Amino acid sequence: MGTIILGLTLLSLIIWLGLLCLWGQFWRTDQQLEIAETQLQSLPTVCVVIPARNEADLIPTTMRSLLLQDYPGIVNVFLVDDRSTDGTANFAEGVAHALNKPQQLHIIFGESLPTNWSGKLWAIEQGIQQAKTLSPDYFLLTDADIKHDVGNLRRLIAKAEQEDLDLVSVMVKLRCEGSWEKFLIPAFVFFFQKLYPFRWVNNPKNKTAAAAGGCILIRATALEQIGGIQVIRQTLIDDCALAKAVKKTQGQGRIWLGLSTLTCSLRPYPSLATIWDMVARTAYTQLNYSPLLLLGTLIGMTVIYLVPPLALILGALIGNWAIALTGLLTWLLMTWAYLPTIRFYKCSFWLALSLPAIAFLYTLMTLDSAIRHWQGRGGAWKGRVYSNAPLGREQGIGNRE
Repeated sequence: MGTIILGLTLLSLIIWLGLLCLWGQFWRTDQQLEIAETQLQSLPTVCVVIPARNEADLIPTTMRSLLLQDYPGIVNVFLVDDRSTDGTANFAEGVAHALNKPQQLHIIFGESLPTNWSGKLWAIEQGIQQAKTLSPDYFLLTDADIKHDVGNLRRLIAKAEQEDLDLVSVMVKLRCEGSWEKFLIPAFVFFFQKLYPFRWVNNPKNKTAAAAGGCILIRATALEQIGGIQVIRQTLIDDCALAKAVKKTQGQGRIWLGLSTLTCSLRPYPSLATIWDMVARTAYTQLNYSPLLLLGTLIGMTVIYLVPPLALILGALIGNWAIALTGLLTWLLMTWAYLPTIRFYKCSFWLALSLPAIAFLYTLMTLDSAIRHWQGRGGAWKGRVYSNAPLGREQGIGNRE
């Protein structure tokens, strides 16, 4: 028995050494939009597209942050009201009038959701089609719960123009205020970076592609070249699908993904249940609805994150110090890897030591995501349930489409 435990602990140690040495330095937080100098050589026109469904609480802050951008070029904002019942469009329009910028805001009332489209992507498609009439150079696709720093658009444009990028995306700083947010939200970013190492994403020679849906700047010609939003209309993880389409079509993969220290998400996650639902909504989708990938993920998460602390405790109890020390060394390695993300979110150092417990919760969320899918409850968001692929078979719950 001791030999088996030692073998699993050594396997975990080897995996962590491989991740730290060979996996794109995923743990680092140096890929940040605000690091580079902003020098605008030209002023391309931009159309911002915001899909919004019942966002009356957050849309005023989001709209204000967009209409007060310091970018000196031409900017128009297209808000697609996806059948809201809380007056989302009225609140947005009120902000525009209060800032004396009603001419920059265009309200689009969304049409019925067609077959084989996700609600968000259908709203974005309608916004883009309307925005095309202004012949913009870029589209900024952003969520209705994002507070943009006053210089965010200027930095995005500068990044795209200076480095000749077709797509620039930032993972905005997620809200990390409550106890559950501090415990679980930094790990969400950590796991995302491990899945899609930003250095690999930003390397034209590497096939890894990803984006963060809260803030994506895409060149209009690049969007047209991939065939428009309709090519990803059935995907739930639409941001990464869009980045993959751009990188694949462009050949050399002119995309960039990084973190932002200033632009942030307003979406609160005040309880374990809200974070659980956020992860469980698409975790099984990320695994392509594959039971084999699910099983592999469950085994992998156990070996990588849970075995080291268990080996430390068990090894100490039975007096096998080889097991205990190997478990301790592996635990310290994962703690060291997690520290940059913890610092980025200005959380307590001791939370880095909690990564095994955090990973255990995320493992349970992933399993629950699969169970929800099997029960026909997968992908629930804003009153819609995307239970199976292809989309279009969703059923409304609570609200209308």
